[in-house]
Amino acid sequence: MERTKAEAVIEAVLFAMGESVEIGRLAQVIEEDVKTTNAILKDMSRRYEEEDRGIALTQFDNAVQLCTKPDMYEYLIKIAKNPRKPVLTDTVLETLSIIAYKQPITRVEVERVRGVSCDHAINKLLEYDLITELGRLDAPGRPLLFGTTEQFLRSFGVKSLEELPELNPVQIEEFKQQAEAEVSLQLDV
Repeated sequence: MERTKAEAVIEAVLFAMGESVEIGRLAQVIEEDVKTTNAILKDMSRRYEEEDRGIALTQFDNAVQLCTKPDMYEYLIKIAKNPRKPVLTDTVLETLSIIAYKQPITRVEVERVRGVSCDHAINKLLEYDLITELGRLDAPGRPLLFGTTEQFLRSFGVKSLEELPELNPVQIEEFKQQAEAEVSLQLDV
């Protein structure tokens, strides 16, 4: 397929899908190998940037998505209603960080780390599409396994889990003390 046509096809597919598409699938559509498809995507991304366009290509691990550039947000809100932004309480954020760093993980394992029930937090994270069910653990009761989503990566401005900051032992100990304090407060009530 001619390069210009391949770019047009990729752009049309990404626009129509409205979500990320695996690069391998794009390669199949334009009948090229993944390496060539990656080169085309890189050129497209560079041109979007150089031409100061309102869109950009965002790459996540093995997928790519056509997105509005962040600096266009102020113009978007003039025409669209304010987008609903999830409100993440400390409890929900703690639960999310445990899942992000220890995935795949079961609800019971999250509760063991936090020391308290986390049903509400996990339900909120599922509702906000920040975590997803990854399958079931091969253990008695076959509990669900949870992990983060591409929406999590987008929301926190990282392209892969490897970009998450490393936790130092002092922070981990502080998290444990906070969880223990939270448990003792709930027991006192």
